Amino acid sequence: MKRLSRRAPPPANREAPGAEAAVLRDALSAGALDISATGFVLARLAGADRSILWVQDRLSRQENGGLYGIGLTQLGLKAPVLQVTVNHPRDALWAMEQGAGCAGLSAVVGEIHGAPAVLDFTATKRLALRAERANVPIWLIRSGDPGTLSAARERWRIGALPSGVNPHDARAPGPPRWTAELFRARGRPPGAWVAEYDPRAARSTDRLGLVPASGDAALAQDGQPRADAAGG
Repeated sequence: MKRLSRRAPPPANREAPGAEAAVLRDALSAGALDISATGFVLARLAGADRSILWVQDRLSRQENGGLYGIGLTQLGLKAPVLQVTVNHPRDALWAMEQGAGCAGLSAVVGEIHGAPAVLDFTATKRLALRAERANVPIWLIRSGDPGTLSAARERWRIGALPSGVNPHDARAPGPPRWTAELFRARGRPPGAWVAEYDPRAARSTDRLGLVPASGDAALAQDGQPRADAAGG
């Protein structure tokens, strides 16, 4: 006899995220050496019509590698990506703040590895305020982060899933897929989705599909309560 799950189904108000508001968002990896957060952020920015500033510190580039131009094209990203690599996380934060003040950018993305002392709550608060005042979205990809405090308005945990079905060859990789957990946010409830990116969609806004995850998915992986505060 089949036993039904006792876990509650996902609440009906876990809507998929809408338009890209100009706020600071964290994207954390679900596991070590998992670069899914990079792919997810690129998919969220694929419809950008202006340049994107992408800043990496040295350790992030060593662990995650750099962006690949042909891969960006295949992802459907048409906007120019301005890549900046620095040695110290302090320099990455400075470049992100300066970039967020440029009205000609669609977004600023920063990759900082681990939890360096300079990446404290005050530093993320500065980034959050700069994004909202300058009306430029900022994504902070935090690889190897143990779960430090953050003033980000949204905090995501992204993990890899097997790719979707290739329409031409079932044995070949298909569209990229990820688990996308919004585990903390301000002004909206948390939620979890299966994200799949289809670069062939006619409209850029239709390329990233977000389907609510099953109620069997464990959302509270870090054992902490899910509040609507932006803090970590």
